[in-house]
Amino acid sequence: MPRHFILLSTLFALTLTAACRPNPAKSAATPATSATPVSADTWAVVDGRSISRDAVEKAYRRMEGNAAASASDEEALTAKLSLLNELIVQDILLARAPQLKVTVPDSEIDAAFAEAKKNISDDAFQQELSRRQLTPAELREALARELLAEKVIRQEVGSKIVVTDQEVTDFYNANRAQFNVPEEGYHIAQIVVTPVRDPQLANRTGDDAATPQAAATKAQMLMERLKTGAPFGDVAMDYSEDPESAPRGGDLGLVPLSRLKQAPPQLRDAVLKGTPGSARLVSGGGAYTIVLVVSHEPAGQRDLSMPGVRERISESIKARREQLLRGAYLTAARSDAKVENYLARRLVESQGKKP
Repeated sequence: MPRHFILLSTLFALTLTAACRPNPAKSAATPATSATPVSADTWAVVDGRSISRDAVEKAYRRMEGNAAASASDEEALTAKLSLLNELIVQDILLARAPQLKVTVPDSEIDAAFAEAKKNISDDAFQQELSRRQLTPAELREALARELLAEKVIRQEVGSKIVVTDQEVTDFYNANRAQFNVPEEGYHIAQIVVTPVRDPQLANRTGDDAATPQAAATKAQMLMERLKTGAPFGDVAMDYSEDPESAPRGGDLGLVPLSRLKQAPPQLRDAVLKGTPGSARLVSGGGAYTIVLVVSHEPAGQRDLSMPGVRERISESIKARREQLLRGAYLTAARSDAKVENYLARRLVESQGKKP
């Protein structure tokens, strides 16, 4: 699969077939009431706004790609149920945007559209859009919705997190032993891409390479994003397939030199021969790891007056708090909405058989 196919797959998976559904700000959907029969093609209703079977089916084809054809009925329905839940959350976020006065300027949409076409010929780009049954206008609309949903979360969660100097000092005093480095080590981070489907995926986009070819293409795409200046932590949270480190932006913390020497040669050399701030791509067994050397730390005690210590503590506290609040905000938003998941209900009633 060419690299640009994976790039577009990622974008379309993120946007979750937004072009197939009306903009919530315009609210063209007909509210569903108890007196209004629900058709078999209505798979969910969120505060009166319908999510159709067609929207979920298109999201599935775009996200699964060629793997969709070989999936069993159970595997396909499991994936579609998960996608429907994501569509429900996205719908709730977009409905909140007008109340919060959150908008996406055309310049940001233009930039996202240009990123989608980056390093892709016009012919290849048009062919991929046609294969996925999208027009350029629909892609722009889909990107706008994805950007808008993320902006809502940032305004409601990220922008409200403040870490005070006293919190940094308290953390340092309570964890002083963590800043006593008994052995030379390297602070590293990683982005993992595997050639098989991962059952415990924890990245923000749900992107998952399922074949060796898809894994190779995805790894190269991620390296290109990093080369163009994308923050490593954001890329890791969006695309890494390691469920442990992805929510932390790929951060593995400080790894002692003695442990590094026990690692596979390629991974060990990527760290020991790397320089702080540099990322290297390592492959093995069909899997890929992008290794970032954050810093090289000599042995000794650190204190808050030393360069970078206070900043690292602040970022660590903020990242943990943002992860917690993000999950809490999305859970509360889902709880506050009136959601009817008809696909889930029909699956229960049919004992898991295809509706």
